[in-house]
Amino acid sequence: MTSQALDREEYIEQAYFFRVVRERLGENVPAQEILATIHEEILSTTKLPLAIEFLKGEILHTGRLSTGMAHLVHYFSPFQTFVISRAEEDRSRFDQRTAFEVLQYEAQYRANLPTPAGLFVYQFESISRNKLGYDRGMEAIALDPMYDEAWRDWILRARLQLGALEFADLMYLSSEEFVNDTRRAMGDAGFQSPHAVLFGAKEGRIAKANRGKEPLYMFAALQRQLGYPVVPRARPAYDAERELPALQAKLAQLEKRLHLVESELKGNLDLSQFYARPAAGEGAPGT
Repeated sequence: MTSQALDREEYIEQAYFFRVVRERLGENVPAQEILATIHEEILSTTKLPLAIEFLKGEILHTGRLSTGMAHLVHYFSPFQTFVISRAEEDRSRFDQRTAFEVLQYEAQYRANLPTPAGLFVYQFESISRNKLGYDRGMEAIALDPMYDEAWRDWILRARLQLGALEFADLMYLSSEEFVNDTRRAMGDAGFQSPHAVLFGAKEGRIAKANRGKEPLYMFAALQRQLGYPVVPRARPAYDAERELPALQAKLAQLEKRLHLVESELKGNLDLSQFYARPAAGEGAPGT
């Protein structure tokens, strides 16, 4: 059984499901407890409550959500299963909250007139930014029901060409902009690209302008210019604005204590610095 495109209301409920799971994981609520109650919040006219019931049983048996999602290939896409499976790996630095946020934004995009180009760039950037692995990741992307045969062939070919060619080059060579540039250069208005034309002229111009640059610059330009979905970034395990000053204060206290210990060991500890000094006018003769 292969993955299938779902109705818009399914993706809307999926986005809500992924968001709530992410938020409650951040509150240290166990995944089993989340799944035990969240199905009541989901719209009952969708298939998601049934999927959640299956995931709840699977996580009790295996301790993993990804194995249950893999069994529900008709409902969860291979890319969704891949992202969660990478977060559940024992040595992975990719945390579950970021994984669910990636899926939340993807489901939101699917619910609002998605294009194959926009979805692919989002999925590819998610793999690239979070270092999830191109080999397995591109295979999972190619199985998405959003893509037709031409897209699947191109994705699997690009998977093998990455490293030999830049991603911006791959996009440009498969865009309308490449066809237009070649027609102008050759003076042949009937030129047809030997590659499948999968990206528009605007995507091609942005890719051409970013050849030889950091790919993240191209992703950011596509998001600014064409409204492509933004890939969430992994958050640090601490809140730097609040915790770093507190850590600095603790370090300062430890330094003072260490200085006192060293002074005592050397026999030159001066306790007068700790004496309470009288206020102005107090302690004077005749007062």
